[in-house]
Amino acid sequence: MKKALLILLLTCLVLPAAGQAPASPYAIPATDEGLPGEGPIRRYDWFTKLWETKRAAWAGQVERDRGAVVFLGDSITQGWGDDFKGAFSGLKTANRGISGDTTRGMLIRLEADVLALQPRAVVLLMGTNDLEEGAAPETIAGNLKRIISALKQHRTDMPIVLCQVMPSSASKKRPAEAIKRINELYAAAVKGDPQITVLDTWTLFADAGGDAGAAEFPDLLHPNDAGYRMWAAALRPVFATLGYLETEADTFQPEPGFVSLFNGRDLTGWGFRPMPAAPGKAKNPKAKAKTNPNAPAKVEITEPVSFDGKTRSDDGRYVAINGRLVVTTPAEGRRIQQLWTTREFPTDFVLKLEFRATPNADSGVFIRQPQLQCRDYRLAGPYLELKQYKPQDWNELIVTVKGGVAHATCNGEVLEEALPVPATGPIGLEGDRGQMEYRRIRIQELP
Repeated sequence: MKKALLILLLTCLVLPAAGQAPASPYAIPATDEGLPGEGPIRRYDWFTKLWETKRAAWAGQVERDRGAVVFLGDSITQGWGDDFKGAFSGLKTANRGISGDTTRGMLIRLEADVLALQPRAVVLLMGTNDLEEGAAPETIAGNLKRIISALKQHRTDMPIVLCQVMPSSASKKRPAEAIKRINELYAAAVKGDPQITVLDTWTLFADAGGDAGAAEFPDLLHPNDAGYRMWAAALRPVFATLGYLETEADTFQPEPGFVSLFNGRDLTGWGFRPMPAAPGKAKNPKAKAKTNPNAPAKVEITEPVSFDGKTRSDDGRYVAINGRLVVTTPAEGRRIQQLWTTREFPTDFVLKLEFRATPNADSGVFIRQPQLQCRDYRLAGPYLELKQYKPQDWNELIVTVKGGVAHATCNGEVLEEALPVPATGPIGLEGDRGQMEYRRIRIQELP
């Protein structure tokens, strides 16, 4: 009798009350107590149902999505759909965006929704919904740091692509200054970390006032198809550099009379040349330098270095990948350095190449010594009026040097009519911010 009563008592303690369903492991916890992170967790009825439904469905897709490039985010990520609108054909992807989610919500579900997939890489876009809930930028950045830490602990060689918070509007409780502050804190949090690539998706979409443009964000919060195409175009070069897309070798052959300066396989014929210290250092070495955390790092080279037969520079900044000479995104945010041909060119010549830039990337092509700005012109300038420039796509640069001046065009539009150049010198490629790629670099020396 006593044994029967004991069993009955234990049953009452374990089983839920009549008519009450057991708590789902995919549901939002009822309170914040004991949860990681800081800041808002949404518990609106529509959101809690969506959060639980999506997570329960994903739990049954772990094996299918194992080894995918996983996108973690909110409604902007969710809106891309499971097939990402066909933007990354040939790449295994998994969408783990939940409309309305906050950075703390993403932190809570990180293990089950992302890390359980053993992701090949992770793409992050987060923070806009926290603002609507009144979270401070510092709180939002703190949750990002926790997510980054968990991703790095999971695998130290797993690429992480951090997309900047996209612009919105003060009318959506997402003012430009707050978003810019979040992005500043994000950049500071990951500065110097080579595992993380920061993608400038704020400048990509911001109008002159720092808000979202209605052409790509009709409701000033969510991108339309045009906006998603722009985001995809910004990501594809990064995926190509990671070796996920554009994996075939380039079969291009130079025209008669032209000679390749880049063989497409390695950096033979290229290297570093001695470069002085940053301006001002040698002039007054005893003067105290003012510390500017946003100032670009500048690489000092004291001895010439050749990269013949190597697929990458010693510091990994310049890499030969399937016909592309890639100037990778610097972990410091900005890092100024140049790669030069080991040859010099004293005769007149025609230089042809193609380049592709991630949003707001900054680079340059040196003609013997002077620099021709080669950038994401639409966002970074200086040639803002170009009609034929193709953002985040390949563009052709042709430079003709005759009689001590260079005439340069991009896709047939004039960049420089007569840029003065020295009598001789090498060809150089600069890196500053963002990712730049060059291919089909060839030269015809004129009699």
